Amino acid sequence: MTDTKELVKVNNNQSWEEAIENESWIAPMVNIYESDDEYTISAFMPEVDRDKIKIKLEDNSLVLMGRINYDEAVNRKYILNEFTVGNFYRKFNLSDTVDTEKIAAKFENGLLTVTLPKQERVKPKTIEIN
Repeated sequence: MTDTKELVKVNNNQSWEEAIENESWIAPMVNIYESDDEYTISAFMPEVDRDKIKIKLEDNSLVLMGRINYDEAVNRKYILNEFTVGNFYRKFNLSDTVDTEKIAAKFENGLLTVTLPKQERVKPKTIEIN
């Protein structure tokens, strides 16, 4: 039988697909808001490095994923542990009002911000009176 440390060490080098099956995943806290031109999703992903974030569009959904150093996190000698230890995963259904060709993202200080521009046809327009 493999002890936990050995199992975790193997998991740390897994592909994204293998990690989904074998590591713990939690939903990041998010804020979603809109302006006239776009929707914005801000997802809090502490302890995730920029190169460990994956954003993908699939089947009219936006998937946000962030991987922590799972090996190190689960093997810490916690004195107090109020955070749930795990990678981050969240899936959002997109409406047809989003222009998926223009989606942009940035990551700073543990906060992933994804901007989802609205299609021109749904943006508010002011009609001038002649």
